[in-house]
Amino acid sequence: MTISTFEELNLPPLLKTSLARMQYVTPTPIQAQAIPLAMEGRDILGSAQTGTGKTAAFAIPMITRILASPRGSALILTPTRELAAQVMEVIQQLLGARSFIPTVLLIGGDPMPRQIAQLRMRPRIIVGTPGRINDHLERGNLILHDANYLVLDETDRMLDMGFGIQIDRILKYLPQGRQTLLFSATIPDEIARLSGKYLTNPARVAVGSTTQPITRILQEILHVTDSTKYDELLKQIETREGSIIMFVKTKRGAERLAEKLNRRTRIAAAIHGDLHQRKREQVIQSFRDKAFRILVATDIAARGLDIPHIEHVINYDLPQAPEDYIHRIGRTARNGSEGSALCLIAPDDRDRWKAIHRLLNPGEPMPAMPKSAGSHNGHNGHNGHNGSKSNSQPGGKRPHSGRSRRFRRTHKPSSGAPAGAAS
Repeated sequence: MTISTFEELNLPPLLKTSLARMQYVTPTPIQAQAIPLAMEGRDILGSAQTGTGKTAAFAIPMITRILASPRGSALILTPTRELAAQVMEVIQQLLGARSFIPTVLLIGGDPMPRQIAQLRMRPRIIVGTPGRINDHLERGNLILHDANYLVLDETDRMLDMGFGIQIDRILKYLPQGRQTLLFSATIPDEIARLSGKYLTNPARVAVGSTTQPITRILQEILHVTDSTKYDELLKQIETREGSIIMFVKTKRGAERLAEKLNRRTRIAAAIHGDLHQRKREQVIQSFRDKAFRILVATDIAARGLDIPHIEHVINYDLPQAPEDYIHRIGRTARNGSEGSALCLIAPDDRDRWKAIHRLLNPGEPMPAMPKSAGSHNGHNGHNGHNGSKSNSQPGGKRPHSGRSRRFRRTHKPSSGAPAGAAS
């Protein structure tokens, strides 16, 4: 069963009011498929591209269940503090300002005494990261014997970050008869095995390709040298309009690049794992409020960061794991909008770019890379053929909604420079 409008669901009045206030009218594909199944009590193994409304897909059935009974609670596990905070934000919006349902956000970097005080209020909705959840369980602060609704969000990322053992420990505290929803951007073998361990006869929900970025993202690549990389970056910033999130490899690299950009004008801020939680929240909120134009980030921001006005993603450094490429560029083109993603590819990045190509195009040969850097390469479609020069300028409005995903040249390459990548 799928739904075409939220009106088809037998939702409590509180949720109907909240959905109307939030202007939720037509469910996204993941919501249309997952919500009816979850409201039937089914376990779910779900996969969907980032930015598809997954949080509401598990939050709406969860709140419906919480409101229907004075007993029971829900636990939502996420890989990062940022994602946990954004999940809680959506839940609070759905509950409304006058909600009597107590909630708690349990993440590292927040004061432990404050979280303990909130836990004493017997929250019925608990959102957190595995590390901090385990801390509270081991100290006896958190009781999960009635947590009959469990969500594992971005499970592949949690496993990548080494949280597998901690998840095992947490689930020992939950009742056997719970309902479990496991969501993952990708479903590798490890996730499939995990689903057999934690889920009971799950319904499989898959929306779109989990190894392909969404089609509304115009993807571009630019071949550079180490010496020209920063200057080329400045040129790209100048030709683009709107907010930009820029990814780098290291925490120090994020700070250095933000500092360098700010020597010209106060347009950038950095976010990475060494920032205290309050500072991270301040940076994200300032970016959300458009206090600055560019957010320089490590991969902690690659998942979960949902800021609708991000128009461009620039991979200043390519990700170490090819799967992270999809999650990085998924920060743009959120909720039906359009966006662009640019990769700056230096000679040392070739192996990483080949790995990304293999992920996006399994079985297809890798197009030849330019012998000299400084070429702007790409092509339309994903069949390995050269594309024509585009007349649209980066940052302008592009009529690419609904077209196949593509890489393109930002400028016509020099003679003899072949296409740089397929997608």
